[in-house]
Amino acid sequence: MHEANQGRATSEECRGKGSEFPAIRVSDLSKHYGALKAVRGINLDIADGEIFGLIGPDGAGKTSTFQVLAGVMEASAGSATIFGRPAREARFQTGYLTQTFSLYPDLSVSENIRYIGDLRRVPPNEIVERGRRYLQMFDMDRFAGRLAGRLSGGMKQKLALACALVPEPRVLLLDEPTTGVDPVSRREFWDTLAHLASAGLTIVVATPYLDEAERCHRVALMHQGVIQQIGTPAELRASLGAKRLELRTADLGKAERVISEISGPNKEILDVQRFGDRLDILADRPDRAEQLLQKEMNSAGLPIAEVSVGEPTLENTFVAKLRSLGQDVPDTPFPGRHPHGQLRGHIAIGASNLTKKFGAFPAVKNVDLRVRYGEVYGLLGANGAGKTTTIKMLCGLLEPTQGDVQLAGERTLRSPEVRRRIGYMSQKFSLYDDLSIEENLNFFAGVYGVPERERDEKRRWVLAFSGLEGKQNQITGSLPGGWKQRVAFGAAIMHEPHVLFLDEPTSGVDPLARRAFWTMINRLADAGTAILVTTHYLEESEQCNRLGLMVAGELVAEGSPSDVKNEQTGHLLEFVVDQPQRAADLLKASAERWRVSLFGDRLHVITEDGAESGLRSTTETLEASGIRVVSARQERFSMEDVFISIVEKAKQHGKVAAEE
Repeated sequence: MHEANQGRATSEECRGKGSEFPAIRVSDLSKHYGALKAVRGINLDIADGEIFGLIGPDGAGKTSTFQVLAGVMEASAGSATIFGRPAREARFQTGYLTQTFSLYPDLSVSENIRYIGDLRRVPPNEIVERGRRYLQMFDMDRFAGRLAGRLSGGMKQKLALACALVPEPRVLLLDEPTTGVDPVSRREFWDTLAHLASAGLTIVVATPYLDEAERCHRVALMHQGVIQQIGTPAELRASLGAKRLELRTADLGKAERVISEISGPNKEILDVQRFGDRLDILADRPDRAEQLLQKEMNSAGLPIAEVSVGEPTLENTFVAKLRSLGQDVPDTPFPGRHPHGQLRGHIAIGASNLTKKFGAFPAVKNVDLRVRYGEVYGLLGANGAGKTTTIKMLCGLLEPTQGDVQLAGERTLRSPEVRRRIGYMSQKFSLYDDLSIEENLNFFAGVYGVPERERDEKRRWVLAFSGLEGKQNQITGSLPGGWKQRVAFGAAIMHEPHVLFLDEPTSGVDPLARRAFWTMINRLADAGTAILVTTHYLEESEQCNRLGLMVAGELVAEGSPSDVKNEQTGHLLEFVVDQPQRAADLLKASAERWRVSLFGDRLHVITEDGAESGLRSTTETLEASGIRVVSARQERFSMEDVFISIVEKAKQHGKVAAEE
């Protein structure tokens, strides 16, 4: 494993490039804000044409590092150079996308591009030509006249990327560029980045989504201002030295409690994580771990339906490394005082023939949906699929054009009694930025009718859950996005709702905090709460008991995560090749483009042929074009692969979402 001080020795080996200077060199870089040491003497080399990932929990120092590299601020100590020049002097060689959308919402797409081009001193005729080229690359040329404020999240990020590329920088810095972006747009975004890197652009990206980090050539894990680990995604996964067991049983909640009691560092079972229809278990020796699991589960009267062994994920590695450094989210029990487990199994959210039209446009079409108390239901879909419109009808914020809705046992959705039984965390941050954390919590405790005698206890719990003890007087708008989401979640459940709507609750939240979210979500469900959640992070969707996938206003697939995967036709093939981008372009030229995706040096190809014939024919195609296939094998579908496949096949049958 490459440790932090070895990053310089391996970057050019990784990319096979030789030059006088690396694209980026960071030497003993520190950044302090008064007594706060955000970055503490990091060293790093990044090669020309490399896609380099910077991952870490909230507050790790990633954004401060980006701001120094972009020349936005000076380092407190040490240096950062871009192709041998100080970062501040090389600003015109660097493109920088910040976490928040930084363009002008009341200017059109083309006006934003022209403004940025003028600002970066690009000749006017070249602004027009480059703007047209990048808009065509991102399939946005037909939206050139649309106001930026009217674009979806995915299209805003594509516009921001186009603006950053118009000056044709040599280095591109992307700080969480796909937060809130739907899976289809995320894949298109990363395919574009791969093309740009293959053409020589150096890209550094920070992301809380570790499936995205798998697409990087190398990744650095940053924690408390220090780089703890550097390597390729495969090297980081291998450093864990463990295997991942997937265990299926009827009572996952009880099974998780049983296994948690025998898991931990230096034990046979290192970690256990609950998903919607399985447990993921990490173990150094899977055969011995499986024997122990059989023994403990039998003693608890929990028959095991299935155990399978696979490789750990990058998220497993991330969480294990942070825990070894003493970083973990405290497990603070929720002070529940009003259990409603007696409702388990009854219908909490019901919809029949639910339809919503805006003028002649049908945003939601004949949706039938049932969510029971004690269940976590995930509603998935690309932007424009109708998810948010559906949720607004289900919780009584929007009147359906036709159809029936039942919520918390009532059909009169706007009654005060129903309002007291539901909690809602909106897609946009739903608290008040100009109030303190405590003032926000007091306000929502009053709105939701939390009894006075319980309010202090509930406020203390939200602060503990959010990792903000002692900071109750801090202005909410000053919090980083991940901490804001935790406070908003806590505010939405203080009154112990019977039904909880969560619209992208973990957007921008790091993996360790995301685990804390889902631990709490599962506990609420175990206590009888019905939970409907949306997410664009499809690995997270597997935390749900059941999923519904929407395309163009229709519910086109439904079932447990395993059921939805098993219903897919075709096979997923993985190829490791010596010319990844050229291989991806070659295969996309002769097949539907969505069937081919690039992950670093790995290609994923979805084929409707048999697995063996698909492996053989694809290998022959690649090798006939001079591309060496290092390895080829069949892999299991990820939820992202399933989602993309369902959306694209639905499009082939005429189901097309509203234009973003």
